Amino acid sequence: MVQVAAALIRRDGRFMICRRPAHKTRAHQWEFVGGKAESGETPEQALRRECLEEIGVEVEVGDIFAQVDHIYPDIAIHLTVFNASIKGGKEPLMLEHEDIKFITPDEIPLYEFCPADEEILKKIREESL
Repeated sequence: MVQVAAALIRRDGRFMICRRPAHKTRAHQWEFVGGKAESGETPEQALRRECLEEIGVEVEVGDIFAQVDHIYPDIAIHLTVFNASIKGGKEPLMLEHEDIKFITPDEIPLYEFCPADEEILKKIREESL
């Protein structure tokens, strides 16, 4: 099972989502920023590296928000989503994604997310009630 780390970055009652590019699997679906851990990396280290590579910002990695195992046709993943924040007030850049948005929990149904994120999104919506 591939270890994947992702960031739940919140701002003013909203949270950040990123749209996958056309040339990647699950093209045009929305996800949390993050990615696969490399050999020898902790999930926290992987998340810091991925945020620099994908959105050009350093993040402060907090506690674990949720974890889920998911099997896609091409990969089986163990996804760990961390509460995280962007350091230094920088704005995220679209270095790897087609779009970046901050949405409210009520807006979740308006977007097509990667299937592995469904349990995470359910927890975000439940917390907002």
